[in-house]
Amino acid sequence: MEMLKTVKQAFRVPEIRSKLIFTLLMLVVFRIGSNIPVPGINRSALAEMFTGETGLFDLFDLFSGGSFSNFTIFALSITPYITASIVIQLLTMAFPYFERLAKEGEEGRKKIARITRYMTVVLALIQATGLTVGLFRRAIVDQSAFSFAVIILILTAGTAFLMWLGEKINEHGIGNGISLIIFGGIVARIPTGLRSMWTQFTDGSMSVISLILFAVFAIVVILGIIEIQQGTRRIPVQYAKRVVGRKMYGGQSTHIPLKVNQAGVIPVIFALSLLQFPLTITYFFPGSSFTEFVTKWLSPAGNPGVWVYAVFNVLLIIFFNYFYTAITFNPVEVAQNMKANGGFIPGIRPGRATVEYLTKVMSRISIVGAIFLAIIATLPTIISQIGGMNIHFGGTSLLIAVGVALETMKQLENQMVMRNYQGFLK
Repeated sequence: MEMLKTVKQAFRVPEIRSKLIFTLLMLVVFRIGSNIPVPGINRSALAEMFTGETGLFDLFDLFSGGSFSNFTIFALSITPYITASIVIQLLTMAFPYFERLAKEGEEGRKKIARITRYMTVVLALIQATGLTVGLFRRAIVDQSAFSFAVIILILTAGTAFLMWLGEKINEHGIGNGISLIIFGGIVARIPTGLRSMWTQFTDGSMSVISLILFAVFAIVVILGIIEIQQGTRRIPVQYAKRVVGRKMYGGQSTHIPLKVNQAGVIPVIFALSLLQFPLTITYFFPGSSFTEFVTKWLSPAGNPGVWVYAVFNVLLIIFFNYFYTAITFNPVEVAQNMKANGGFIPGIRPGRATVEYLTKVMSRISIVGAIFLAIIATLPTIISQIGGMNIHFGGTSLLIAVGVALETMKQLENQMVMRNYQGFLK
């Protein structure tokens, strides 16, 4: 109710209303493009390709809102941009040039954004070539080189257009454009999923208990995501007083907010990518001994593979959570910035002691975030086995959707605060 009240109040402000309408229109454009098929495709052959387990392609289909399995102009979705952004973040940690750009302020961010765009187009071109010549080749009617080239260019242009669309939302709309595009794709699949569940219920393949179990699971997961996403550990920071000329600075108290789920959904995506990779390989070698082994031991549809899959999923999520948190949060840099500005944590000496304290606190709250992500990602697999429901990637979908919704509402509330603040002179 509070969310609806905030949106209702926002629509009363002309500037915010125009931003909301612009954002919605851009998402409508995204959904229209997601239903425009690539030319020269045999739809029957395409439908046969996506029956049963498709491994990593399920994850691609999740981010694209079904565009991948339907092979539309947005089949690659924004995945190349996400990959390019992660690569740039890793390069920032490894190469001084990128680290220097990250510290150069607005000009540095513009250069990094430009490099990310170029890398996105290159990755999109490589992925489009691999999908067209490899995976989707048997579904293409015209097997000529010209037909392949046209499809590759269309897929690459689709990703470039979505990247531009996301940047326009950042500039003229509300929220993070790239996140909202992924959010739009996930939400668009909800009616299809509900219709599929209702069909299973009406034909007797799903019981009332299974439906209740799914509803309870969805509510608990959403509430848990909200609590964890909003959860922070506030580290108090005191700044010493110092005199510069005739003025005195400092003396105020503040805090460092350490998020419980610092890594977001990235550990889940990395873990799924690794676990689904063997299943993706089996897609190209049906009936082989390798396929039988992976299906039995490493697949969520196998027995005892479902439990092996769940255990590896938990371990990989915990590992990647610590790994990505270490990349995004640097205790040494935080401690140096505090010391340079005369700040210190009460009871902790500046310098090495502060670094050790921040590292210890971050490690403790990271394990909470890692366990939370592991539970969210593993529960759908367990419930699928118990209730017989096909809800793969359900936890990941909810995590992304709820996280983006919370972040967008936070930005909307910030816009409202800025517009309603009257100042001292009025």
